[in-house]
Amino acid sequence: MKKVLVLCIANSCRSQIAEGYLRYFANGKAKIYSAGIETHGVNSRAIAVMKKDGIDISHHTSNNIEEYRNIDFDL
Repeated sequence: MKKVLVLCIANSCRSQIAEGYLRYFANGKAKIYSAGIETHGVNSRAIAVMKKDGIDISHHTSNNIEEYRNIDFDL
Protein backbone atom coordinates (compact mmCIF):
# COMPACT_ATOMS: atom_id res chain seq x y z
CA MET A 1 0.00 0.00 0.00
CA LYS A 2 1.33 3.43 -0.93
CA LYS A 3 2.17 5.87 1.86
CA VAL A 4 1.58 9.55 1.14
CA LEU A 5 2.76 12.49 3.26
CA VAL A 6 1.30 15.98 2.94
CA LEU A 7 3.77 18.46 4.42
CA CYS A 8 3.01 22.02 5.48
CA ILE A 9 4.47 24.50 7.92
CA ALA A 10 2.03 24.26 10.85
CA ASN A 11 -0.06 21.16 10.01
CA SER A 12 -3.20 22.98 11.06
CA CYS A 13 -5.20 23.85 7.94
CA ARG A 14 -4.02 23.22 4.35
CA SER A 15 -2.28 19.92 5.02
CA GLN A 16 -5.19 18.78 7.18
CA ILE A 17 -7.65 19.54 4.38
CA ALA A 18 -5.43 17.76 1.84
CA GLU A 19 -5.13 14.75 4.14
CA GLY A 20 -8.91 14.63 4.53
CA TYR A 21 -9.60 14.75 0.80
CA LEU A 22 -6.83 12.28 -0.04
CA ARG A 23 -8.10 9.80 2.56
CA TYR A 24 -11.61 10.19 1.19
CA PHE A 25 -10.65 9.69 -2.45
CA ALA A 26 -8.07 6.98 -1.75
CA ASN A 27 -10.86 5.01 -0.09
CA GLY A 28 -8.46 2.80 1.86
CA LYS A 29 -6.13 2.15 -1.08
CA ALA A 30 -3.34 4.32 0.37
CA LYS A 31 -2.17 5.42 3.81
CA ILE A 32 -2.36 9.19 4.06
CA TYR A 33 -0.44 11.25 6.62
CA SER A 34 0.06 14.95 7.18
CA ALA A 35 2.70 16.77 9.17
CA GLY A 36 4.34 20.11 9.63
CA ILE A 37 7.68 21.50 10.65
CA GLU A 38 5.68 23.03 13.53
CA THR A 39 2.40 21.95 15.14
CA HIS A 40 -0.45 24.32 15.93
CA GLY A 41 -3.47 22.04 16.35
CA VAL A 42 -6.13 21.45 13.74
CA ASN A 43 -7.76 24.72 12.67
CA SER A 44 -11.47 24.88 13.54
CA ARG A 45 -12.22 26.55 10.20
CA ALA A 46 -10.61 23.64 8.35
CA ILE A 47 -12.84 21.26 10.29
CA ALA A 48 -15.91 23.36 9.39
CA VAL A 49 -15.03 23.56 5.68
CA MET A 50 -14.48 19.83 5.43
CA LYS A 51 -17.72 19.13 7.30
CA LYS A 52 -19.59 20.97 4.53
CA ASP A 53 -18.19 18.38 2.09
CA GLY A 54 -19.16 15.53 4.41
CA ILE A 55 -15.60 14.76 5.52
CA ASP A 56 -14.90 14.68 9.24
CA ILE A 57 -11.37 15.74 10.17
CA SER A 58 -12.24 16.65 13.76
CA HIS A 59 -10.35 13.58 14.97
CA HIS A 60 -7.13 14.57 13.14
CA THR A 61 -4.10 15.60 15.15
CA SER A 62 -1.42 18.13 14.32
CA ASN A 63 1.79 16.16 13.84
CA ASN A 64 5.43 17.13 13.57
CA ILE A 65 7.46 15.72 10.68
CA GLU A 66 9.87 14.16 13.20
CA GLU A 67 7.11 11.77 14.30
CA TYR A 68 7.29 10.12 10.87
CA ARG A 69 11.07 9.92 10.58
CA ASN A 70 11.04 6.11 10.32
CA ILE A 71 8.30 5.83 7.69
CA ASP A 72 9.38 5.28 4.09
CA PHE A 73 6.91 7.42 2.11
CA ASP A 74 6.13 6.79 -1.55
CA LEU A 75 4.91 10.36 -2.17
